[in-house]
Amino acid sequence: MTSLETLPGFLIHMAAALVLLAVASWIFVKVTPTDQFALIRDGNVGVAISTGGVVIGFALGVAAAFRYSANLLDAAVWGVVALAAQLLAFYLVAMLLGPKWREGFERGDLAGAIFKAAVAIAVGWINAACMAT
Repeated sequence: MTSLETLPGFLIHMAAALVLLAVASWIFVKVTPTDQFALIRDGNVGVAISTGGVVIGFALGVAAAFRYSANLLDAAVWGVVALAAQLLAFYLVAMLLGPKWREGFERGDLAGAIFKAAVAIAVGWINAACMAT
């Protein structure tokens, strides 16, 4: 068996993982109270850092889902769990930062953004580790 024999399976899984990452990122942005992509297009560095952390955290969960799942459907289900974990983390951090978190977020507050990104990555990392059990 040569390594190229597994190429079709790799391509299918890679495409599915990237689609899952893109769809989950889009859903995340749509269900959170600000349009992160619009703010990023406007040059908001804080939102870019925060949203980037969410994408990294979600990618960690998706990677583990594909690593430990029996099939593509199983991986997709665990990908939804990873999305739920990121949404929960986002809203918990927003509560911790207080009622003015949105103002800071929209103006590019780096302190809040870095904290949100760190929590998102940590949650993704823990989520990925828990999928391995």
